Amino acid sequence: MTLELLQGSVAITRAALAADCKFFAGYPMSPFTPLLEAMSREMADASGVCINAESEIEGANMALGASAAGFRAATGSCGQGIALMQETIAEAALNETPLVVFNMARNQQDYYQCTRGGGWGDYRTITLAPKDITEAVEHTQLLFHLADKHRAPVILYGDDLLAKTLVGVDVAPLDLPELPAKDWALDGSASGTGSSRQVWTFAMGKKNDPGPGPDGQWRRVAAKFAEIEQVEARHETVHAEDAETLVVAFGSAAKFAEYVVEELREEGHRVGLFRPITLWPFPGAALAEATRGVERVLVFELNAGQMIDDVRQWAHDRDTIRFIGGVSIDESGLAFGPLLDAPVIRERILAEHAEHAEPAAAVPTARS
Repeated sequence: MTLELLQGSVAITRAALAADCKFFAGYPMSPFTPLLEAMSREMADASGVCINAESEIEGANMALGASAAGFRAATGSCGQGIALMQETIAEAALNETPLVVFNMARNQQDYYQCTRGGGWGDYRTITLAPKDITEAVEHTQLLFHLADKHRAPVILYGDDLLAKTLVGVDVAPLDLPELPAKDWALDGSASGTGSSRQVWTFAMGKKNDPGPGPDGQWRRVAAKFAEIEQVEARHETVHAEDAETLVVAFGSAAKFAEYVVEELREEGHRVGLFRPITLWPFPGAALAEATRGVERVLVFELNAGQMIDDVRQWAHDRDTIRFIGGVSIDESGLAFGPLLDAPVIRERILAEHAEHAEPAAAVPTARS
């Protein structure tokens, strides 16, 4: 392993290049801008193309076109810019074109956007929420793989911390399974043969190949996403096996919550952590099992309560759920506010946990 001190945006860019990303287009908007800048510097040296588009809509559609031609392509912004990309993301889902979207969010208020979307039709977006830059490097490569595997749009849910923090990281290519050739790509090879290809949401085909049409295509896409929901959910648990209180958190906030949980365990408190790695598919069955027998489920997210809807759906006992997060944005409006602070998180966990539980003897700290 060779560690190199890199800004998060540079590390993510190099991970995209390691995944053979050949095209990137975006419009600058903080904290996404450092990623666009890194892409513009690094992609040219890797025989790729990076375009600073005139708007988020143009950037997303440029990336969609590059992907339709068979190249691994991506776009990105923060949540406000990605709001403008929703039609393109829906088109990618419904006409089955892989597309990687980097959301370098200003906070955690984009959970609904990533997991419910704002486009049209029956689709979802596979969304990975890394807790740190090391994991973001892995997730970036995995997302390009999943986008091609399922021919679907996918999202990396990052934030200001992941975009701008400097860490020592090893950007090593992941060993991922081989994928089928892109025999659907619009690469010009079938032109003039009578069997030329098309990528079209309505999938109506041509006279000699009528295609499934919109009803058949959309039914098939809906069935595909139902299958993805069953096979791609990912999660992590920390000390969940004997927890009286289980904290549920995602992304960078989960990194802080994990630190507090480890601290409380050393003091003898039976506290654990459940972290959804995929926000969609939400790892509901795993959460149901992890919360079986737990006395309190504490949801920590830096918004008014979005992930809590999924926790309520899947927790073994809804009456155990308490919300300990909240909207927390700094004065610039661009980054996390005071709730993303380990002592504050500790205080909120203990306010619920210690009220009902006496500290036990020191508990082993092996992860589940």
